[in-house]
Amino acid sequence: MKICIACGMPMEKKSDFPQGDEQKEYCVYCARPDGTMRSFEEAKAGMTKFIMETQGFDESAAEKIAVSSMKKLPAWKDQFSKE
Repeated sequence: MKICIACGMPMEKKSDFPQGDEQKEYCVYCARPDGTMRSFEEAKAGMTKFIMETQGFDESAAEKIAVSSMKKLPAWKDQFSKE
C-alpha cells in the first residue's frame, strides 16, 4: 500500500490514484482533473476545507492544522526548507 506524498492518505484501491494510475505517488484528491499534482496552495486549500468539514474547525485553525500536517509530507519538503 502506498501513502500519498502530498496528504498522507493511504492509497489501497485503483480508484485512490489519479486517473487510476497506480504509478503515481499522490492520491486522487491531490490531483488536478488532468492527473497532475496540485500546487502547494491548491493542496493547502483542499486540506483546510477537508479539516473544516470533517472536524468542525474554523478556517484559521483548520489552515494551521493543514500546514502543520503538510510540513511532515515529502511533497512539500522544499516548500518548508525556505523558512
